[in-house]
Amino acid sequence: MPDIKNMLKGYQSFFTKYYEVDHSIFKDLKYKQSPKILVLSCCDSRVDPAILTTASPGEMFVIRNIANIVPPYEPSWDSKHGISAAIEFAVTCLDIEDIIILGHSDCGGIKAMVDNTMETRGANSFILPWINIIKEAKANIPKNIDDSQKYCFCEQEAIKISINNLHKFPWVEDKFTRKKIDIHGWYFNMHNGLLYILNQETQVFEPYYS
Repeated sequence: MPDIKNMLKGYQSFFTKYYEVDHSIFKDLKYKQSPKILVLSCCDSRVDPAILTTASPGEMFVIRNIANIVPPYEPSWDSKHGISAAIEFAVTCLDIEDIIILGHSDCGGIKAMVDNTMETRGANSFILPWINIIKEAKANIPKNIDDSQKYCFCEQEAIKISINNLHKFPWVEDKFTRKKIDIHGWYFNMHNGLLYILNQETQVFEPYYS
């Protein structure tokens, strides 16, 4: 079990760094958390928000799911809303100042939606209804777009759909309107390592350069 052994070695390094050498970070964190940033990202094992941004423990509240989707605001009592509950907790219980929807290239969920590979799973599939939340992205694919670019287009469109869904949550929109929270769309391209940030005015993802 080499993977588990490596994880345990990693834990030992974590313990040594934060509990045996530097006690300052967890001095307060062991009693409470007060992150300023909420990141909603994909489950993909290659795109870890903390690793991508070199964030320290306690700096980000992270919600992960397939294709980094924010579901519609549907407060029905007979539904299970794990993602919505986590967003509510972050916005209403923590002092969050920024929300980032973080998408990425080669997203398996987006590819499955574009290629219809989940259609055969039938009524027992949880994945199909989930990715159908962003089916509008597929419907918006330009007719003249190159096949190699359709996935990237949908990955970025899905971020915009999630941002629009986020604005439908009343406590998010209330704080956004009062300028207590800002909302960002980020897209990480694993092929070239570049981070693209959504320009809210032009609705175009622009490469970030420090």
